[in-house]
This record gives sequence, C-alpha cells and structure tokens, in this order.
Amino acid sequence: MTLDFKLKQGLKLGQNLMMTPALQQAIKLLQLSRLELEQYVATQIAENPVLEEKSIDAQSEASIEESKSKETSADELMDGRLDAVKDIVDRTGGNGEEVGWESYLRLGDGRGGRVKAGEEVNYENFVTVGKTLREHLYDQCGEIGLSEEEKRIANEIIGNLDDRGYLQARHDNLIETLSVSMEAFEDVLDVIHRMDPGGVGARDLKECLLLQVRNMRIKNGIVEKIIAHHLSDLETRNYDHIAKSLKITIEEIEKNVEIIASLEPVPGRPFGDSNQLYIVPDVYLFKVAEEWKIALNEDGLPDLKISNYYSGLAEDDKVKKAEKEYLDEKIKNAHWLIRSIYQRKRTIVKVTQSILRRQLDFFEKGVEHLKPMILKDVSEDIEMHESTVSRVTTNKFIHTPRGVFELKYFFNNSVQLVGGEEISSEAVRSMIGTYVKGEDAKKPYSDQKIVDYLEGRGVQLARRTVAKYREALGIPPSSKRKRFY
Repeated sequence: MTLDFKLKQGLKLGQNLMMTPALQQAIKLLQLSRLELEQYVATQIAENPVLEEKSIDAQSEASIEESKSKETSADELMDGRLDAVKDIVDRTGGNGEEVGWESYLRLGDGRGGRVKAGEEVNYENFVTVGKTLREHLYDQCGEIGLSEEEKRIANEIIGNLDDRGYLQARHDNLIETLSVSMEAFEDVLDVIHRMDPGGVGARDLKECLLLQVRNMRIKNGIVEKIIAHHLSDLETRNYDHIAKSLKITIEEIEKNVEIIASLEPVPGRPFGDSNQLYIVPDVYLFKVAEEWKIALNEDGLPDLKISNYYSGLAEDDKVKKAEKEYLDEKIKNAHWLIRSIYQRKRTIVKVTQSILRRQLDFFEKGVEHLKPMILKDVSEDIEMHESTVSRVTTNKFIHTPRGVFELKYFFNNSVQLVGGEEISSEAVRSMIGTYVKGEDAKKPYSDQKIVDYLEGRGVQLARRTVAKYREALGIPPSSKRKRFY
C-alpha cells in the first residue's frame, strides 16, 4: 500500500481577531500615564508634519469662559468646552473671586524688591533650586581654609558619600586610591565629621549618632553609652535591661532617650534628590452646590488638529503619487491619534463616573465608608472589558477634596461582617490605624487586642490578618511601640 502525498492550494473564508496597528496604538495610549502621554504627543507632533496644535482665538476663548459659567455635562467635557481645572484651582476659598496672579507677581521681584512699571517680571527668580548634600559640603570645604592636598582628599571622601550621607567606601581603599597616609586621611575625615549636617561621613548608624552627640558637646556620658552598647535595646524599648546594665534609673534613661530621639539618623535627608517626581492628576473631582462634578485635566496636553495645508496638498492633483501616498499615511495616523486620545479621555471620565456612583459615601464621609469594589463591577457598569478598566486605572490619578488617589485605590477586597454585610479591606486598615493612634503609649494594644476591638465593631479577622494589615500601615508591633514616659 502506497500513500500519495500532494501539495494543494485552496481558499478558505473565515473570521478571526487581529491586533491592527491602530488598535495597538489606542491600547498603548490608554495605559500611558499623563506625563508619558504628554511626551508621546510631543514626539508625534515632531515626527508627523500633518499634526498641528489648535490655536485659541478670541471666539474660542469666549466659548470657554461661557462654558465655565454653565452646568457641565459629560458630553461637554468630552467636547473640550470646559477648563474646570483652572476654574477651580485658581480660585481662593471657593468664594468665586479670581486670583490676580500677574498683579501679585508684580508686587515684588522675588528678592524682596519691587518691580518698576513697564519692567518685565523675571519668573526664574521665583524658582528655588536646592543644593545637594555634596554641593553643601563642597561649599563648606571652600570656607574653612583647607590646603590643596586636603581639598583633594575631602573631595574624594565627599564623592563617595551615598544619598543618606554615609561613607560606603572602605577607608583603606580610599587611602590607596589617594596615595596618602592614614594620618592625613583621618585628619580630613574628622573635619568632614564636624561639618553640617551632623553625622555626615559616618560608616554606620552608631557612628552617625555618636558624631552628632560629640558635636553637641553633651558631657554626661550616658547618651554615648546607650548608643554604643544598647541600640538594640532601644529598638525594643527594653529600658529595664539598659537601667540594670548602666546602673541608673528608668527616669534617667527616659531623659537621655529624648536626646537620642532628637538626633538625625539620616544626615542627607534634608538634601533629597531635587529631581522629584510629582503626581499630576488626570481628573479632578469637586463639589459645587451639593453636586459632584468631574473635570479632565487638560493642562499641558495640546489640542490637536489636521493641518489644512497638508490636507489640501493630499487632494491636489498636481502632487506626485508617492508624495500623496506619504501624506495619506500621515493623515491617517494623525486621525487615529486624535481619535485615540479622545477615546482615552472618554473612558477615563466613564470610569470616574462609575467610581463616584459606587464610592459616594467615601467622598462624603471618609475612608471608613469605602466599599468593596472590583474591576468587574466597573466593567459591567460602563460595558467595557475588565482589561480596559485595568489599563485606564493604572498610573491615573484623581484629585478629590479628600486628597489625591490613584484610581486603583478604589478597588479593594471585601471583609465579611458579622451581619452578612461587607466592608472594604482599606476601611478595616483605617479602623486599625485610628484605634492604634488612641492607645496608651505605656500600654500599646497587642494584635489580639486589635482583633477584639474589630470584633466589637462586627469585623471578624484572624490575628495574622490583623498583623498583616498593621504591617501594611507601617505600624510596628506592640513591643516596639511601648513608651515609658
């Protein structure tokens, strides 16, 4: 028996789902944070000559001001006829009086002087740039009359400090790198140890605290002994062991512990990285006349349009075919970008409206009234897939009267109450935090005590779950919260 294999061609009609480039772009825009979206749009404007920013003429400005004075619907928001961000943020005390920022700035030049009539304000004078820890130390080196060799050693030491102000490099390695004597190195290091901030250049926490005590010239010696030999006892509040070891009373320990508590364990803390990341809300939620309003933050995002010039060229018969094809492709990409941005805004508003409806008690009364909510609840409400809701709530922030929150914050697990009702896990954490704040410092609540308290409020949790929630709040165990004074 022989088998006859042959290759044949045939047509088959079928349907399947494909991720088109346009759909991929829409999904990408949906999950971008606001700052990433601004950068992406700026890149597209630079790469696509067809894209332009709309210019706001007098008529459009009047339209915006008119829309501010009217009640705003979701459709008006989507049409971009409301700039509620400036309308709300640039008001004072909710009394409807606009802040005259230009007049305010012209009262002074930022250095205590007045700006003369007709003189332009130098806005850069109003921006303060903080020094880094290294710059602060370099400045001090230039003020204390170090020799050139000493400056070279000091610069090497300062350059090896981490952001906390600790010297991570080994002394022998630095001495070898500098090709200097141990004595010369130690002399310069001692100079740095006496600089501001206190404790800078230390190798560990113990040395950091001892340097600060030395610079404060505390002479009783008990503080040094506690730091040198009993830091672990301090952490666990084991004052009895310290008292027995040093042969002093608890009252004396309390006084000296207060001094230690005033020291700075991280000398570089005031000189944090100046390149901080700031949260820019994507949407604002505010209450006007007993009614909650939602407004997208349009600040910084250009309003895009298709260039009339290039649109005309694409329809001009005199233009070559290759050029037309190029323009058609760019126009198509521009249309998809504008449409994707519009869809992104629309989806964010829809999700925010759903969250507002479901978490109204939170915005009205506080975190203890936060209700359990999952992605499926919102997806069914706005008739979108859960993955879409997940993307649109990632790295998106909302500014509310109760603070700035990531949209993900409102999605949390439920905890069963005794009566069969449910409460959010975030609300339970808030209960624990509030309860611990009111405890007696001498007798802090144990995890079992917290369990009993929650049970009295109808919340039944295992002790290990309470411990997990407590740790999530950054609350140490009762043994480390205990105070003797």
